[in-house]
Amino acid sequence: MLNKRILLISAATAACALGIGFFMQPSISEPAGAGDGFGQAGGQLPQDPALTQPISIEKITLTSANPGLPDENETTSAARLVPVAACGVTASARSLPGAQVALQITAPCRGSERITLHHHGMMVTETLGQDGQLDLVIPALSSPATFIVEPANLTFAAEAEATTAVGAVVQVEVPDMAQVDRVVLQWSGNSGFEIHAREFGAQYGENGHVWHGADPAQEAAGQMVRLGDANQLVPRLAEIYSFQEDPGAATTEAGLIEISVEAEITAINCGREIAAQSLRVVAGRVQTRDLTLNMPDCAATGDFLVLNNLVENLKIAAK
Repeated sequence: MLNKRILLISAATAACALGIGFFMQPSISEPAGAGDGFGQAGGQLPQDPALTQPISIEKITLTSANPGLPDENETTSAARLVPVAACGVTASARSLPGAQVALQITAPCRGSERITLHHHGMMVTETLGQDGQLDLVIPALSSPATFIVEPANLTFAAEAEATTAVGAVVQVEVPDMAQVDRVVLQWSGNSGFEIHAREFGAQYGENGHVWHGADPAQEAAGQMVRLGDANQLVPRLAEIYSFQEDPGAATTEAGLIEISVEAEITAINCGREIAAQSLRVVAGRVQTRDLTLNMPDCAATGDFLVLNNLVENLKIAAK
């Protein structure tokens, strides 16, 4: 990390669009200002449809719901299809300290299948175990926290009423949500993105430098979690940095946590346009920002682009 070559990219180079909305709950979007360094006047920025498409649950049925009976008065020349109930998905959730949620997903006849997990604007691709079960710990973005589990494949039976997707929806209260500052970066595919948090003046490689590749022995006040199965085809991935004041501590250090987004130039993304979205959770409220970035050509493979102003730094007050 310390020896890598870094290309500093000003905020004006990274084209960002503001104002993306949430399906589950209203969020706060920062107003576009002349001095914020994001976007370009008079132009509409390109956006990745996979990241900006609203979540729709119209085709998801709670597994406990009655799918309905055929209408005896309806006649049709072709049998319609519905998923077999036994191949549905169930989910349960419980809150954990640190505004986290333990999520358990069960789908006995869907072993090793791909699923998409939706939570308050965050979407990640995961893979069920061979037994059709998956246990995850998810940093919550809202309270109550609602999770939608969307299976990739549907199982159908003939001679039925309609076509309905079998997924699962679960909701849980997160009592300490307001005590956590949280930053999320999400993207689709192997775009090379990562978040770096440098706490209270920490430099790269020192205690307080938090990222997914940090030495576990390094001390830090916050923590980083990466979600999503990168082995899937064009997966949705996310990294989440969380900072929570210790309620048992007599004092809390005041200062700045510097947040930067980095993108490694690889053989996969060089010379291409890549996209990401940031979500910042402060005191239970969410701000969003979209990013599209033109990567340098493949001669720069191995270098890193550093975006210092994509996410506002976290200002921690003393206690």
